[in-house]
Amino acid sequence: MDAASTMEIKDNTFSRQFETLVDQGLVSVEYSFQEKKIFLTKINVPETFEDEEFISNFLKNIMEIAIERKLKVVPILPKIVVFFKKNPVYKELLPPGIRL
Repeated sequence: MDAASTMEIKDNTFSRQFETLVDQGLVSVEYSFQEKKIFLTKINVPETFEDEEFISNFLKNIMEIAIERKLKVVPILPKIVVFFKKNPVYKELLPPGIRL
């Protein structure tokens, strides 16, 4: 099993962020909602955490949540824009008019 399929993600609606735990602490992606769109606004990682593949897998899990909830995803953060460019399978989640 790969990291993406075994990752536990919590949707902390109070803090408006998706969260998962790593050995170094909490990794989270902050979001806001508007209509049927989720705006991904910030990635928070522990200071000593540098695993880009883990972040990519975390974002893939968040995309799957968006698909399940029938949400469009608006990438505000440049790192998330790069994720969409590297993973074109998720471009269908972008709202009309958003081109990367």
